[in-house]
Amino acid sequence: MIIKNAKIIDSNNIVSIIIENEKIKKIDFYNNFQNYKDDDLIDANYNYVIAGIIDPHVHMRDPGLTQKEDFNSGSKAAARGGVTSFLDMPNTIPNTITKENLLAKKNLMIGKSYVDYGFHFGGSKADNSDDIKNIINDAASTKIFFNASTGNMLVEDDKILEKLFESSKIVTVHAEDRMVDKAIEIAKKTKTPLYLCHISLESEIDSLKRAKDSGMIIYGEATPHHLFLNTEDVNKNERNKMLLRMKPELRGKSDNKALLNAILDSTIDTIGTDHAPHLISEKLEKLTFGVPSVEHSLELMLNKINDGTIDLKLLTKIMSENASKIFGIKNKGILKENYDADLVIIDMKDNFKIEEKDIITKAGWSPYIDFNRGGKVLTTIVRGNIVYNNGIFTDMFIGKEIIYN
Repeated sequence: MIIKNAKIIDSNNIVSIIIENEKIKKIDFYNNFQNYKDDDLIDANYNYVIAGIIDPHVHMRDPGLTQKEDFNSGSKAAARGGVTSFLDMPNTIPNTITKENLLAKKNLMIGKSYVDYGFHFGGSKADNSDDIKNIINDAASTKIFFNASTGNMLVEDDKILEKLFESSKIVTVHAEDRMVDKAIEIAKKTKTPLYLCHISLESEIDSLKRAKDSGMIIYGEATPHHLFLNTEDVNKNERNKMLLRMKPELRGKSDNKALLNAILDSTIDTIGTDHAPHLISEKLEKLTFGVPSVEHSLELMLNKINDGTIDLKLLTKIMSENASKIFGIKNKGILKENYDADLVIIDMKDNFKIEEKDIITKAGWSPYIDFNRGGKVLTTIVRGNIVYNNGIFTDMFIGKEIIYN
């Protein structure tokens, strides 16, 4: 396959991207297409081609909650949004807190995904540190809940927390407000790399910044909803008071601004969607936490390119490259020769509104309806295979489990 007429971030020239054996073979000026069949040629039409997005934080609800989402529908939504790899969280039913449950989840995923995938393993209040040691090369991280969230994985015993940290190569945490400081304290004591999911408060950013300045190996994640929505949106009407609820909750406008500034000064390392779909009927019936997000994260973030806040190089760093480095994902996250041909073609001139009729997720709704896109995902390519192109999905479920370095 060859992608012609491509704009890329690190070149002023229009280039071609040659793909062989699922890898990027060469990126160069090239215009001899005689040896390629029409089916092997993709015309980028002078649009940007970027590395596929890696979403390090999704809840695909499979197994156990598949009325909300499953690996097939969730990966399809990911492909629509330019996400070529994702990491699924462990608070499914059953919780992914044993090696047996992890292997069962992996087997369940085979042949169901449009894009590549990996899994976070869960820390348990019953102390599953031995399980963690046994799966350390089979999962992206150990996910530990310091605050109550969906599921039943809250760990409160300090001695167990320390054992879980000591057994892990990297710990991802759901920690809010003062619990952020507690997670940092334990990571510092055990010398364990720490990844703070969905940072939402300016005070949490300050704690993260101090920890980084102290020399800790620590990373911070922001979500699109904490960047683009706030308490004013929640209070607009009674419907929003039910729909726009998640953990952590939405914060104030000043926190939106603080998160954006933290992206600019590299305090925040990644964008993770915390894609946590529920059916709209479930959301309106009773207070239910979580929103769908995976299919709109890139197109929303492109707004920050258009308004001059950030550049495309920084965007691909926080949405692709950094997640690959943090979790040791092999051959992904960079548009570079010999890396996996995970690519997205985006039309920066298409700034139309997000519409409900286009929603892919099984949840069937989005908190971003009527938001302007900053650009449109035209084509999503996973290891050289087109999975989405101009509104059409292939029926090739070519997604494979990612490999860790």
